[in-house]
Amino acid sequence: MELRQLEYFVAVAEERNFTRAAERVHISQSGVSAQIRQLERELGTELFDRSARTATLTLAGKAALEHARAALAAAGAVGQAVGEVTDLIRGRLTVGMVIGCTVTSLFDALAAFHRAHPGVEISLLEDNSDLLVERVRAGTIDLALVGTATATPDGLEALTIISERLVAAVPAGHPLAKQRRVTLGDLATHPIVCMPPGTGLRTVFDLACTAQSLQPSIALQASAADAIADLAARGLGVAILSTSMAASYGDRLTARTIEDIETPALLALIWKSTHNPAVRELLVHSRRAFTEPNPTP
Repeated sequence: MELRQLEYFVAVAEERNFTRAAERVHISQSGVSAQIRQLERELGTELFDRSARTATLTLAGKAALEHARAALAAAGAVGQAVGEVTDLIRGRLTVGMVIGCTVTSLFDALAAFHRAHPGVEISLLEDNSDLLVERVRAGTIDLALVGTATATPDGLEALTIISERLVAAVPAGHPLAKQRRVTLGDLATHPIVCMPPGTGLRTVFDLACTAQSLQPSIALQASAADAIADLAARGLGVAILSTSMAASYGDRLTARTIEDIETPALLALIWKSTHNPAVRELLVHSRRAFTEPNPTP
């Protein structure tokens, strides 16, 4: 019995199809079928019912599945344990980043990690914060940089990078630019330019509006702060940004803290587990990178 046979067995069991399993493990369908047949001969029983279009587990297959998964996990743990002892980390690391984020400190952390551990394959993907949180919970992403309204999303660990108040940013000549104080009620009569649902900043804004039974007019939405600022500078609406975001556009926009939104918008690194040594090491590099000069979201 070989580990590759167990890998193919688990792939077929999870995909319920020999063709998809072959694509998943990157060999031919005939190769997967041959290895499964050999495993069945060694065990003395069939693991799959092949009479239908889908490959379904027999009773013996169901009994074997969890043990096969455990054997593969144990084999992986052996490699990780040896890697830690020899200071050699290998494998894959999938990192998520909220769309429109310009925090280059994350890139610095990834670069430093890659130099220290070139044997780890790094994948970086963008999505909105809500989806990234769910993917970290599901284990399909190891670590993500997200915008959030809560310091630590349920079931996860987090490192807060930025915690800032929300501001309304408008061009010179706009009525709100003449006010020293701005409230959500003041915004009710103006069109709003904001980030889309699923982002931390938008969640903070929407929750504050709901708490006061306000329904502001969200005229335009954009994922990038640059786009929001450009739209507001052209008079198309009041930009809702964080303090540091708005500071980048001080030559075009006047920012006023929204007095009755006390909950800050947070930018945080989130992860579910540090059992993977690559995650632990990336966190070390991330903490170092984010304690350099203040990042700007």
